[in-house]
Amino acid sequence: MSRLAGKSIIVTGSASGIGEAAVRLFAENGALVIAADIDADGGEAAAAAVRAKGHKVQFIRTDTTSENDVIAMVALSESTYGKLDGAFNNVGLSNSSFKLADTPLSEMQRIFNINVTGTFLCMKYEIQAMLRTGHGSIVNTSSVMSFIYDANLAVYCATKYAINGLTKTAAAENGAVGIRVNALAPAATRTPGYLKYLADNPSFEDKLKVAYPLGRASEPVEQARAALWLLSDDSSYSTGTVMLVDGGNTLL
Repeated sequence: MSRLAGKSIIVTGSASGIGEAAVRLFAENGALVIAADIDADGGEAAAAAVRAKGHKVQFIRTDTTSENDVIAMVALSESTYGKLDGAFNNVGLSNSSFKLADTPLSEMQRIFNINVTGTFLCMKYEIQAMLRTGHGSIVNTSSVMSFIYDANLAVYCATKYAINGLTKTAAAENGAVGIRVNALAPAATRTPGYLKYLADNPSFEDKLKVAYPLGRASEPVEQARAALWLLSDDSSYSTGTVMLVDGGNTLL
């Protein structure tokens, strides 16, 4: 079943990890995809691999902290596919492991700019496009760390709480005009960043066996499947939700 058949969907952070998996999965489910990432080579390669299988994917290099880039990204969806039906705002960055009192101001500002300002800009212009058609669905990538905490990730946790706030406010503002806004809250996921961390901390997955009832990190496609559900009409009565996909981490 093509659960996104004919729907135009933007995916940011499309060059790798959850975003790359989402581009592939959404396209396989009939979506007309605009793939966006600041990594032009990686993003185009990922999009080309999906196009080679006969799916509709167009890549645009996008720095989501640049208002002009975001405007161009949304405009490309409208000019290419005639509309914007959905968006998966997936760009995000974790800060280095600092205690709050030791965090440089420049580090705080860098992470907020990428995680919060970038998500805000995407939502702003995506909603404007969806208002032109009277419908749409947006999914933002939050984190399990917007429910719990890590003693050395104060800035990252704060940005993800902020994304939850943006999500809920936009859902309240736009439900009556046919636009749904939800967020996905992943726990540990085997993205390239995770695998790099694991190479330096090989015992980390042993900790997951204790910390997560499912005993493992998720695969990127498992997060992409949850995003697909939130974007599809299957979730037509869900808005303002922050959906945990965390292997049971918050149960413990």
